Amino acid sequence: MVERKGNQFVVGGQPFYVNGFNTYWLMVLAVDPSTRGKVTETFEHASAVGLTVGRTWAFNDGGWRALQKSPSVYDEDVFKALDFVVSEAKAHNIRLILSLTNNWEAYGGKAQYVKWGRAAGLNLTSDDDFFIDPTVKSYYKAHVKTVLNRVNTFTNITYKDDSTIFAWELMNEPRCLADASGNNLQAWIEEMAFHVKSIDSKHLVEIGLEGFYGTSTPDRLQFNPNTFACQVGTDFIRNHQTLGIDFATAHIYPDAWISNTISDLHLQFTESWMQSHIDDAEDLLGMPVVFAEFGVSDKDKNFSVSFRDQFIDMVYKNILNSAKRGGSGAGSLLWQLFPEGTDYMDDGYAVVLTKSISTSNILSLQSRRIQMFNSKCSWRCHWGCRKKKSSVDGLFSQHNQL
Repeated sequence: MVERKGNQFVVGGQPFYVNGFNTYWLMVLAVDPSTRGKVTETFEHASAVGLTVGRTWAFNDGGWRALQKSPSVYDEDVFKALDFVVSEAKAHNIRLILSLTNNWEAYGGKAQYVKWGRAAGLNLTSDDDFFIDPTVKSYYKAHVKTVLNRVNTFTNITYKDDSTIFAWELMNEPRCLADASGNNLQAWIEEMAFHVKSIDSKHLVEIGLEGFYGTSTPDRLQFNPNTFACQVGTDFIRNHQTLGIDFATAHIYPDAWISNTISDLHLQFTESWMQSHIDDAEDLLGMPVVFAEFGVSDKDKNFSVSFRDQFIDMVYKNILNSAKRGGSGAGSLLWQLFPEGTDYMDDGYAVVLTKSISTSNILSLQSRRIQMFNSKCSWRCHWGCRKKKSSVDGLFSQHNQL
């Protein structure tokens, strides 16, 4: 299992810095035999450039190819598809962050849970009742229990015992606009973190936050991308101080948060956003932080592959600068990796490595540098080993020439 030691991840006593990716729809494609090969292809491409962690959905609530058709009623074929995703990740030496539901309506999420509650006769007025209604919360808890206790039909390993799973994510990008104080969401995080840990004490747990600062740290609000960010009921510091939460997450979308017209302002924001979160994870939280989503849409005005490469490069450099000093910057996950032939699912952020050689080279180089940090020699010698240090310096030199 991946474990946490202070503000860093470790596996078997060695450091485990993350260079990874998102491909949220793997389970859905695995259901259909005609598209199942794309799952394998995704892991093959990721492995080829040295990516070691993937993040994907372990939910699809109601609707098309639903995993959970109604509360605690599952489609076994879809569950077997999730089993396949986990088994393929294992076969390619890639660990998975599995998200357990969605803040957004895509793939059901909290809106579907509330619909189920209304259908059962509950008086629910908002999708944010997901966070406070006891019955709806019981639906979510039951789903968590079912997934964690699932025995993989391909490997015969129970999910909660499978080291392929890096961590459980409570929810993708939780927000609770109905309660700007953040109290309702905070109480939900506390309850659900305890619930997950009561079933599975072995795996790491994270919330799924975008990283917006809240009222607990008024001096940090200046780092938010806009004033709206502190009104969505989340609080990077307060939420991550919850018992049972093992590491922090933040996302990076200047093109969605600031302007979809690309400019140097995006890079300036990324620099300050990452540094503030790395500093706070280290100084205030004492835990690792993973930048679990970051990307640039090709639908943005002024988009170019060279800007995307520059953006990825900046994210990677900030991670490495933190790693060099033993800081809390523990890794990042690109949004999102696509195999060829899945363009119909592209949200604008798709990166097809076989078509983007320059981007592929940057990912591959970052993986090699991360591997240096993960080596036993560098860990034990704290960068005192000249051979390893010269090797890393050489990789930095290669990187700067890209």
